Amino acid sequence: MTTQTEQVSTPGTAAPRIMSSEYLWITIGACALVFLGAFESLAVTTVMPTVSADLGGERLYALAFAGPLATGVIGMVIAGNWADRRGPVAPLYTAVAMFIVGLLIAGLAPSMEILVAGRFAQGLGSGGLMVALYVVVARVYPQALHPAIFAGFAAAWVVPSLIGPTVAGAVTELWSWHWVFLGVVILVLVALLMVIPALRGLANDGDATTPWAFGRLGWSVLAAAAVLALNLVGGIPAIGPVLSLVAVVIALVAVRPLVPRGTLRARRGLPSVILVRGVAAAAFFGAQVYLPYLLTDRYELSPTLAGLSLTGGALAWSVAATVQGRMGARLSSVTAVRVGTILVLVGILLTVATAGFRWDALMVAVAWVVAGMGMGLMSPRTSALTLAMSTPENQGFNSGAMTVADSFGSAMALAVTGTLFAALAAADPFLGVFVLAAVVAFAAAILAPRIRVDAVTTETQTEGVV
Repeated sequence: MTTQTEQVSTPGTAAPRIMSSEYLWITIGACALVFLGAFESLAVTTVMPTVSADLGGERLYALAFAGPLATGVIGMVIAGNWADRRGPVAPLYTAVAMFIVGLLIAGLAPSMEILVAGRFAQGLGSGGLMVALYVVVARVYPQALHPAIFAGFAAAWVVPSLIGPTVAGAVTELWSWHWVFLGVVILVLVALLMVIPALRGLANDGDATTPWAFGRLGWSVLAAAAVLALNLVGGIPAIGPVLSLVAVVIALVAVRPLVPRGTLRARRGLPSVILVRGVAAAAFFGAQVYLPYLLTDRYELSPTLAGLSLTGGALAWSVAATVQGRMGARLSSVTAVRVGTILVLVGILLTVATAGFRWDALMVAVAWVVAGMGMGLMSPRTSALTLAMSTPENQGFNSGAMTVADSFGSAMALAVTGTLFAALAAADPFLGVFVLAAVVAFAAAILAPRIRVDAVTTETQTEGVV
């Protein structure tokens, strides 16, 4: 079957662009779905201190972030396997439905426990949604347009970064935090309607002989359970640290079959691309969720002002992603990833200094601009590298592995930082969390040089095995 990824420009014909008539609605709709996911991420990070105070759920604060990332791993594995078998359409529709269910449960939650349950459903849907969208990109757009559409996905954070934290804070202050969840539901349905026309013909665009990967699904459930357990066992007297270590080991063993062979050993090529992406995401998001908490608790800023600390970082992410997309081959993917990881490290180190030396709150925003630039440089290039190193038969698996790395790395970081934050409550928990994030960011910068396009082999393109 010939797909649009095989199209080439003929002499005298203008090269296609992601906003040309052929791709206009799919580009707008797909970017809108990413936009809404970005809005939810930024909005929830902004209002969660208020939510946890309102529902008396401070002990579940970290779980409200780590939980959806953990269940997202399950959604990613299901969506990736399903897309390889039947194409991306059914997984996409199902993921959107689950995301909406999660929004409704969280928005109507009368307790922190129910809100966390809604966040679990939200994560399951959003994980599957992103994998399905990546496979749609692989099926619909020519490979030459992949860096541009992934830059579009990153740029979809521009508007949420400008208005998301502020709107979420204002909605919380004027009405209720409940509407931060409920108000997104209709917008998700509208975005999906924009995507539907481009999905025609992709309903069975897969290989039905691809087996259902029940083994990988089981490992994904075990990985999610281990991450969730890590959030809950750390505070148990005497045996908490031992149980936490056991949970970390189980999580790492369980995630191994969900990523390309050699990922945990940083094998050059695709495995290192996946690993660096996951480690960088762990550092960035492990620190980011505590920024509004720091500003509302220590600096006594309002939710609206605290949310603005995320605006600069998200905007810098989007701008850097747009710039790297326009530079194309003039900026090599390897260089973009290396520079990006260094900038993430520098930004987090500035956050460490701000927390440790009690610098002005404005430095938090400055630090996050630097870190956001780093993520904007590296994230689209790791996405493009993953598809470039994939075949049509394993695009679903590799796209799933990439998003698994994002979510698993972030979930593990949040689980550990949550335990550390509680353990350092009598000292300086914010400093401890940011120092840990800096150590993880340093690891990403050290691993980044192992990304080498010429290291791609048939073996690195195959699925991971136990």
